[in-house]
Formats: sequence, C-alpha cells, structure tokens
Amino acid sequence: MGSNFAHELADGTLGTITLEDQLAIHLRSNHYPPVPLSMVQPCIEAIDAYWEDDLAREIDLPEGITWRGYTTAPARNLIEAHHLDAWITEQEEEEC
Repeated sequence: MGSNFAHELADGTLGTITLEDQLAIHLRSNHYPPVPLSMVQPCIEAIDAYWEDDLAREIDLPEGITWRGYTTAPARNLIEAHHLDAWITEQEEEEC
C-alpha cells in the first residue's frame, strides 16, 4: 500500500474509479489512523487549487476538523498532509 497504491488509483491501473472513491480509498487505506471521509471534498478542492496554480488557496475544512486551530487550511498543506502527489503529477501517455 502507500505511494504505489495511490498512483495506481490515480492513473486508472485499478480500473475506472471516480475521483471521490479514489480519494476515499486512499485516505482510509494509506493513512493510520485513517483520515475521515469528510476530508474527501477538501482534498478535491486542494487538487483543483494545485491545477489552478493557487496553492495558497484557503480550503474550508469539515465541521469538527481544524488545522492549527483554524477552520481552513492552505491547499499546499492539505496536499502534503494527505499525500496527494499521485493526483497532482502529470500522467505519462502510453505510446502505441
């Protein structure tokens, strides 16, 4: 499990799985203790912020979850803390 599994989820090696389901599996399987499923949407927003070149974007956190005492967290910190690298790297296209 871990990084390789995350990359397999993200690149489609494991089949067609929605982004929400990919992240849910990743957050529950590749972290100890497992990350609450309520963090799936903030992780998607952090990934979107990365692709929009806005890593400083403040992402709202679910009720009951804080980052350093705040109810928002910068996208870059969510990406780092939740190991979202597999979803922010360019996928190489296979040559025929």
